[in-house]
Amino acid sequence: MSNRKWMFIAVGVAAIATVLVTALLVNIFERKTEAKNPFYRVVEITDDTDDPAVWGKNFPFQYDSYLLTADMKRTKWGGSEAFPHIPTDKDPRSTVTVERIDEDPRLKVMWAGYAFAKDFREDRGHAYMLSDQMFTERQNVPGGQPGTCLNCHASTYVLYKKLGNGDITKGFEEMNKIPYKEVVHSVKHPVSCIDCHDPATMSLRVTRPAFMEAIKLVKAQQGIKEFDVNKDATRQEMRTYVCGQCHVEYYFKGPEKRLTYPWAKGLKADQIVAYYNEVGFTDWTHALTGAKVLKAQHPEFEMFNQGTHARAGVACVDCHMPYQRVGAMKVTDHHVQSPVLNINKACQTCHNVPEKELKDRVEAIQDRHDELRNVAFNALIDFINDLKEFKDIDLERTPNPTLKQARQLQKEAQFLFDFVESENSSGFHAPQEAARILGLSIDRSRQGQKLVAELRRNKVAGK
Repeated sequence: MSNRKWMFIAVGVAAIATVLVTALLVNIFERKTEAKNPFYRVVEITDDTDDPAVWGKNFPFQYDSYLLTADMKRTKWGGSEAFPHIPTDKDPRSTVTVERIDEDPRLKVMWAGYAFAKDFREDRGHAYMLSDQMFTERQNVPGGQPGTCLNCHASTYVLYKKLGNGDITKGFEEMNKIPYKEVVHSVKHPVSCIDCHDPATMSLRVTRPAFMEAIKLVKAQQGIKEFDVNKDATRQEMRTYVCGQCHVEYYFKGPEKRLTYPWAKGLKADQIVAYYNEVGFTDWTHALTGAKVLKAQHPEFEMFNQGTHARAGVACVDCHMPYQRVGAMKVTDHHVQSPVLNINKACQTCHNVPEKELKDRVEAIQDRHDELRNVAFNALIDFINDLKEFKDIDLERTPNPTLKQARQLQKEAQFLFDFVESENSSGFHAPQEAARILGLSIDRSRQGQKLVAELRRNKVAGK
């Protein structure tokens, strides 16, 4: 081959190489530019923009994943499955989840006389948090529910501002006082972008005054005085705190139904029981036993904080909303699903273990938790069935220290069990803590049954 041919080949190869290198450099430049501009301002977002679809114009990738909270997927021990529902004027939903009080009738016994004994369905995604609250049968019990319930079931930040003339704490206090059925039409969306993000900076923020007040108490116990969550929390703390605004145990304080998180003595279940005992709070009088008892809510924040992931500095968002790559951008996945349904991104970022092994580990923890849960539940139901023999005794008219103590033990045994039952990780967030709490519940039930035996002996003896 002549030198001229070699020269043409060399020039051709050089030209191709130049084109390829140029294309690579252009691609790298485009990716770097894309990474520097994670969103484009298509629309103006203000502190009054509560419609997530408007935010979605500027943040399409986040909004697309937010819409996936409408998905209905089950894991072995959680998630939800859609069941068809014929829409009516009273309840226009086309799908619902399974009625858990029918699946496990023991729940009806535990909650006898309370609204949850009438309707308690399997939880589902954030997309349904407002509609499922609006149309639950619990709204139809005498007296209904207070507007306080909206704090955790709707995008309420703008409503707070409106009711409080710009002061969200005053607005929060006003909303609590209004009956649910009167105020629910003032909100339009389930949890929205504005509830967790500052529209000017997109930084995370806490918008629920009840959490602001409660976390201040928790930090004070740690020696940190006058903690302002939106000024003093680290970014990683905020990645848990925005979830902890709603995924918590709470109660309605006073006639104004002020939403309060019972953390003055700590976040553990028995510390919360001690707080309730001190302030004398109860939710209702048990229909089968006459005991004044408590309903636990959804204490994921409290339970998570007792687990190994929290101690390692992991946040809720790291597992339930992990980062995902979209082109050159690192975007938080707003699907908010069980990590078991997203093991690669949620777990394997930290755990260099095969996916099946990780899934098996999770399910082994939850299987064991369910075994102990059933032991504790059966103990509680046996105690309730024993204690109901003395339901008709009015302690104000006929003081009986033994019966008074037995009813107190039901209150504590039931709340401790319900605390674990109402926590949505099926034991995974803090397995040892969940087992400890169930153990305390079993012990309270055992002590209570001993007192019932004493009551029966005294009854036979005519005492």
